[in-house]
Amino acid sequence: MDRFVFLTFDGLGRGAVYAAFALALVLIWRATRIVNFAQGAMAVATAYVGYSVSTATGSYWLGFVVAVVGGLLLGAAVERVVMRFVDHSSPLNGVVVALGLVLVIQGVLGMTYGNEFRPAGAPFSRDAFDVGGIALLSRFDLFVFAAVFAVVGLLAVLFTRTNVGLRMRASAFAPDVSRLLGVNVGGMLTLGWALAAAVGSMAGMLVIPTELGLHPNAMDIVFVSSFTAAVVGGLDSPFGAVAGGLIVGLLLSYVSGYLGATVAPIAVLLLLVVVLLGRPGGLFSRSAARAV
Repeated sequence: MDRFVFLTFDGLGRGAVYAAFALALVLIWRATRIVNFAQGAMAVATAYVGYSVSTATGSYWLGFVVAVVGGLLLGAAVERVVMRFVDHSSPLNGVVVALGLVLVIQGVLGMTYGNEFRPAGAPFSRDAFDVGGIALLSRFDLFVFAAVFAVVGLLAVLFTRTNVGLRMRASAFAPDVSRLLGVNVGGMLTLGWALAAAVGSMAGMLVIPTELGLHPNAMDIVFVSSFTAAVVGGLDSPFGAVAGGLIVGLLLSYVSGYLGATVAPIAVLLLLVVVLLGRPGGLFSRSAARAV
């Protein structure tokens, strides 16, 4: 029982990290109807900038803010300079361009910073609270939970309570009709990319301290788990992204603890396949709810 409790809280800590990144994927999908496969590489790029600032100034929080603002600017630049000129008649075109962007970003980071792992500190202790001899959540885990739920709340308000959020969704679903109604569709798409990249940068600053450290490929495995979380929860649901992240985190923790770490990636892919076959829209999406 002690082992099960430890693995449960360890999985919740992992899941909160995956949920943070899954939120960025949900945001870009809701705003543009595109799955940004370059999200991980973009997050690593801004994390390098953020931790460079932190190292130079000694302030983690200043680096955190710089990384988020850098993500905002990078997302807008990617949409304006790259994605705006992609032929979206086929969904695969955007995927191919995003994968190409991943290679470019990782190559530039490797040439600039090198390919060795760099330590990335956390703002709070990662030592878990010990209750009855069982390690539970750490202060950093609690910080991640707070940050994730704050972002979920802000996104819910943005997309359901503000004119900007409604314009963003209208531009994604029906761009031609939105233009006829006077909506600046191009500006809304740029804003969607910028906000998604900012959330992704925040997630990167939360994820990287829990992994081996900064590296051009630091987010590759995290992206797979977070993408699975977003699909499991539903790409149109911020709440689903959080729930999916916790599900994936618990699955990885249980499988790693009882069957071995080498089996964990296979379990994540199996979960993805099962959900796509059973509920392609995700467990918590509105379309899935209507289908029941």
